[in-house]
Amino acid sequence: MAYASRIINHSKKLSLLRREHAATVRYFSNTNRAPLNREDTFNARFGYSPLERISTCSIGTVPVCGFSTTRTILSSAMGRPIFGKEFSCSMQSARGISSGSDLPPHQEIGMPSLSPTMTEGNIARWLKKEGDKVAPGEVLCEVETDKATVEMECMEEGYLAKIVKAEGSKEIQVGEVIAITVEDEEDIGKFKDYTPSSTADAAPPKAEPTPAPPKEEKVEQPSSPPEPKASKPSSPPTGDRVFASPLARKLAEDNNVPLTNIKGTGPEGRIVKADIDEYLASCGKGATAKPSKSTDSKAPALDYVDIPHSQIRKVTASRLAFSKQTIPHYYLTVDTCVDKLMGLRSQLNSFQEASGGKRISVNDLVVKAAALALRKVPQCNSSWTDDNIRQFKNVNINVAVQTENGLYVPVVKDADKKGLSTIGEEVRLLAQKAKENSLKPEDYEGGTFTVSNLGGPFGIKQFCAVVNPPQAAILAVGSAGKRVVPGNGADQFNIASYMPVTLSCDHRVVDGAIGAEWLKAFKGYIENPESMLL
Repeated sequence: MAYASRIINHSKKLSLLRREHAATVRYFSNTNRAPLNREDTFNARFGYSPLERISTCSIGTVPVCGFSTTRTILSSAMGRPIFGKEFSCSMQSARGISSGSDLPPHQEIGMPSLSPTMTEGNIARWLKKEGDKVAPGEVLCEVETDKATVEMECMEEGYLAKIVKAEGSKEIQVGEVIAITVEDEEDIGKFKDYTPSSTADAAPPKAEPTPAPPKEEKVEQPSSPPEPKASKPSSPPTGDRVFASPLARKLAEDNNVPLTNIKGTGPEGRIVKADIDEYLASCGKGATAKPSKSTDSKAPALDYVDIPHSQIRKVTASRLAFSKQTIPHYYLTVDTCVDKLMGLRSQLNSFQEASGGKRISVNDLVVKAAALALRKVPQCNSSWTDDNIRQFKNVNINVAVQTENGLYVPVVKDADKKGLSTIGEEVRLLAQKAKENSLKPEDYEGGTFTVSNLGGPFGIKQFCAVVNPPQAAILAVGSAGKRVVPGNGADQFNIASYMPVTLSCDHRVVDGAIGAEWLKAFKGYIENPESMLL
């Protein structure tokens, strides 16, 4: 009997396979037929359409990054998904549809991520007001990122219905809704009291059930041994005589302490040196306590002003603290003779003035020499990662610029391939944008090496800079000064100008010999500047 039932089951399976095979043959034999889909296979296999089994269709709206995602789930009449899996269709629209029936279609604009390290931003200024019409490419507002103030442009045409984050709002997380736009102007008034779905619909966190306190297990404590009785000092014998050690008597006489006021703790109530010390200490504490109170009450309060942290200040503090705590720094200093460099600069500036160009600064020559030295010693043009050391083929030099808002490091890209006049023009333009707080992300991202010059503008002789992560080295440039140096003869002396430079290196990436080799190459370009023009 069992054998017969097995034969019947196998015959049913063969019949189903033949039906599917026949449907496939008909598909390939008919050139005008639409591509075979899942429903055709289902019809061929079971003889009816799967849509006959569908009884419900649920639609849910899930906001994702300021937009709405419509997800349709088709379920069978028996409560199981078709084909044994959930059949869903997801679509992320450009303009989000509100889940509330009383609100028209609208778009939630979130705080964008305008730099790789940005996690939050501030609204510096709104350039559009509620009710204004916006078009693609128009600037909505200015966002203060972790490195600069960037203009945020509108991506679609519509009307600004609601400003969720007002001008001056700080510490807005990336993705958090800052504004609402609509397609039709008459829908603006419907968003007067609107709150973003990300905050309004957020379900309160479920209170976790407090775990039951563990049952206290009674542990039988071993009976403690009886404590030894401390021998109490015996009271001194009655009479006018006070027993004290010779050292205690001498100490009491020197400090004008009457022995009758002290209770002895020595053998048979004898007063010892420790009793005198304890008495003097207690008298000293009482005597000094009162003047300290009066001194504190008369101390004037400090006058101060709390300056709130700017976004660039917080990021600078975080990155430099991370650098000093995680990067093993070491420092190499060398003096470079700049007499020939100054002579070449004078000649080049005369040519620039004749042609109407801008003057070339010493810092421009330093940037060029650093870029050429990196091309000669590429190990210093690298960064540390968890899996490898990444050596860059592009030589992009960051130049430190101090402004009223903080420290900026705009980048001169491919500095090894650019001329001195081009480098000077870019540095001046980037420094001006940094002072105006108008740097864009492409103006400061992608650097592979940093130059910080405190010698020319401030006259600092020598300093050690902090490595700018993820870079592996930074060059600190001091001020040039004249020195007396030995000449060719025994009694001959010359005067020359020397500029000290210090290279800070990440020892994980740049070994000491490699850093010294880079400084040797850099010094060669500075002391023989004609080689930079080849």
